[in-house]
Amino acid sequence: MRKILSLTLALALLTLTAFGCAAKPKNTQNADQKTPAQTQTPAQNSDNSLQYIKDNGKFVVGLDETFIPMGFRDEKTNEIVGFDVDLAKEVGKRMGVEVVFQPIDWDAKEQELSTKNIDCIWNGFSISDERKQKMTLTEAYMNNQIALVVKKDSTIKTLADMSGKKAGVQSGSSGAQAIDDNANFKKSLKDTVEYKDYLTALMDLDKGSTDAVVMDSTMARYLITKEGKNFRVVDEALLPEQYAVGLRKGEEALKAEIGKQLKAMAADGTMATISKKWFGEDVTIIK
Repeated sequence: MRKILSLTLALALLTLTAFGCAAKPKNTQNADQKTPAQTQTPAQNSDNSLQYIKDNGKFVVGLDETFIPMGFRDEKTNEIVGFDVDLAKEVGKRMGVEVVFQPIDWDAKEQELSTKNIDCIWNGFSISDERKQKMTLTEAYMNNQIALVVKKDSTIKTLADMSGKKAGVQSGSSGAQAIDDNANFKKSLKDTVEYKDYLTALMDLDKGSTDAVVMDSTMARYLITKEGKNFRVVDEALLPEQYAVGLRKGEEALKAEIGKQLKAMAADGTMATISKKWFGEDVTIIK
C-alpha cells in the first residue's frame, strides 16, 4: 500500500513539474512584450515640462521690465505690459494656466531659468548659436536687427563712422554679444560702456556721454515713433536676428505646446491684432 501511495505521489510531482516547465516559455514571451510607455526613450520619459506647468497651474515668464515695447512696467499703472506680455498671456489662457511675469536680472537669466525660478525667457529674446547650445528655443515669431542708435543730428551714418568713438550697450544683451562677435567693429571703438538696461544707456546717449547705443532696432523704433525720442536708427545693421521663447534644455513638450498655440493665434488673427496694437502693423512671421 505504501509503495502504491509513493508511486502515486511521484507521478503527481512529475506532472506538476512538467506543467511548470511547459509554462515558462509562455511567461518569458509575455515579459518581452513591452507597453508603449516602456518603449519610449529616456529623454521622452524625462520630459515632463508641459505637465510641470499644468500641475503648477501657472507659467512663470522671466523678463527685463525695461524692454519697451516687448515687456516693460507702465509708469502710470505700474503694471507690466508689452507685445510679448500680451502674447504670453494669450498662450497661457489657451493652455489653461495663469501667467506670472517675473522681472529678472538679465545677466542672470540662464541661472534663473535653470533653477526654475522662471519657466521661460520671453522678452525680445534673440536666437543665437550660443543660446541654442544652452537652452531649447521655440520657432522664431518676429524679425529684429541689432543696430546703432544715435542722436538725430549725429554724423554717424555707417558702422565705420564709429571708429574711435564710444558705444553703449546693455550688459548680457544680444547687442553686447554682437559687438564681441564682430572683431573689426569692436577693435575700431574707443570704448564700450555697459549698462544695466537700455533706458539708462539711452539717457547717457542723450547727454552725450556716448556716441551710440548698440541695441534692438525694435525697441529703438518704438521709442522714436511713440515717444518722440530725439534719436534715429543707423541703416547699416550690425546683425540681423529673430526673437523666440527660451526654455530649459530638453523641454521639447513645452516648446511644442507654445508653438502650437502661437500657430493657432496666427491662424485666427489674434497675433496680428496684438502686433497692430503695439506696432501699427503685423510684424510677426509665424504662418
